[in-house]
Amino acid sequence: MPVYRLRMVSTGRISARGRLCVFALLCGAALPASAETLDSALIRAYAANPQLNASRAGLRATDENVAIAQAGYRPRVAVDADLGVQKFDGVLSGTRINQTTLPGGAGITVNQTLFNGFQTDNATRQAESTVYSQREGLRTTEMTVLYSAVQAYMAVLSDTATLELRRNNVEVLEEQLRQTRERFRIGEVTRTDVAQAEARLAGARSDVSAAEAQLRASIGLYRQFVGVEPRQLAPGRPLDRYVPGSLDGAIEIGLKEHPSILSALHQVDAAEAQVKVLEGQLYPTVALQGQVNQRYDQQLAGSNGVSATILGRLTVPIYEGGQTYAQIRQAKELVGQSRIQVEQSRDQIRAAIVSAWGQLESAKARVIASQAQVQANEVALNGVREEAYVGQRTTLDVLNAQQELLNARVALITAQRDRVIFSYGVVQAIGRLTIRYTELKVAAYSPKTHYDQVKDLWYGLRTPDGR
Repeated sequence: MPVYRLRMVSTGRISARGRLCVFALLCGAALPASAETLDSALIRAYAANPQLNASRAGLRATDENVAIAQAGYRPRVAVDADLGVQKFDGVLSGTRINQTTLPGGAGITVNQTLFNGFQTDNATRQAESTVYSQREGLRTTEMTVLYSAVQAYMAVLSDTATLELRRNNVEVLEEQLRQTRERFRIGEVTRTDVAQAEARLAGARSDVSAAEAQLRASIGLYRQFVGVEPRQLAPGRPLDRYVPGSLDGAIEIGLKEHPSILSALHQVDAAEAQVKVLEGQLYPTVALQGQVNQRYDQQLAGSNGVSATILGRLTVPIYEGGQTYAQIRQAKELVGQSRIQVEQSRDQIRAAIVSAWGQLESAKARVIASQAQVQANEVALNGVREEAYVGQRTTLDVLNAQQELLNARVALITAQRDRVIFSYGVVQAIGRLTIRYTELKVAAYSPKTHYDQVKDLWYGLRTPDGR
């Protein structure tokens, strides 16, 4: 599997090259116009991610429940026909009859419900509330997919920079080992110094292998969420312009706008409508039936006739063994459960916002601290090297200083990556990591379009997209 790297400029010095690796993560070196940006990766994920497209398809299927419920307003029409053979041999009214007839006929029946305890009204409201709830669920899925794409994008960037640092560290340690062996040859150091340099180089090569494996894993996740292989990724930048100014402001927005809470509220509406649907079964039902039949050979060969009937039917339920009452009580308990789940969703969203906010603040502080740590370790390494040249430091001191600088640079890369990811995490936690709020340049999917196309359809087998 190929390894995708940030563009680096080789200077031959660990301090300059390592500094460039870290700098490129957020600020970046010059990249061609064809480079993938974080926004373009999110656009790809929004358009082609299978998880998101599956959620859209599920919502379109849910839209049909409204048309199914509204079928209760409409008549039901059926046509029937029959044809048979009848043999009669006997006496009818004193007359001997021996005949074979072909009795048959055709008819049409129309049934129209006039009143059913408002069950159709409430079933339609229930279906509509379910659609609204799943729309919010689609928004949640959209945010999850976009946030996963951000994480995958930044993971490829940070893992690439980390791999470059570790490869550069191997080159430096190889040079360090070469110099140590030369000094050992002329008697300036002992065999122990050589062994220490060899051990540190072997460990660095192992770290490179682990970094390559981690990068391959990140590339796999990028392909999963974005849909293409990463090529020349541009720097990622925090989404600070959409982060609220304070934690209290973030919580207020989240509790008002987060789709998980809104979805739970719509579920309460659907549960309440279900109670009314079941209560409607206790009401009388009024229906009208019209029927027209054409019959042939009913009594005698060659006979035929047309009959037409209009019937009004009133059905009053008296007692159904207690089943309906139990169902109503059960539905009321489910309403209570739905209301509790709304509060549970609010608590979960509040906790998620506080956690995301804390992670972002921590990442900001770690970036500043890591930058200071890198600068201090660079100064320390230069000092240790100078002291080692005059015999005041050992080879191990130099190796340790190099390792500390490497660790600090890796920590800075991680902090910069987290700084970007957690800014998106806060926006996701408040419910605004969507195409609508982030203003990505892509045509937004409108679930209302399909809903309007199917909610009033009286007939037809094809879906609006032609399937």
